[in-house]
Amino acid sequence: MKYPVNVPQLTETMEEATITKWYKAAGEPVQKKENLYQVETDKSTMDVESVDAGFLCEILAAEGQTVKVGQQIAVIAQSREEC
Repeated sequence: MKYPVNVPQLTETMEEATITKWYKAAGEPVQKKENLYQVETDKSTMDVESVDAGFLCEILAAEGQTVKVGQQIAVIAQSREEC
């Protein structure tokens, strides 16, 4: 099974954020509640934890890219074979 990774609304006024760093590369294992990426908003820079465990199959938003709240930026699968 594959799970989308969507940008959460981290503050009440947040509408978009810039991906500043990915802590994992495509194909690497990911644990639930492990820091997955970092975003910069209009107010601060924050780490975002994974809500699912598995393997990071695909990164859809590159470092430096600005994304909207709710936008899908990656895909996590339960097994490496599903990627």
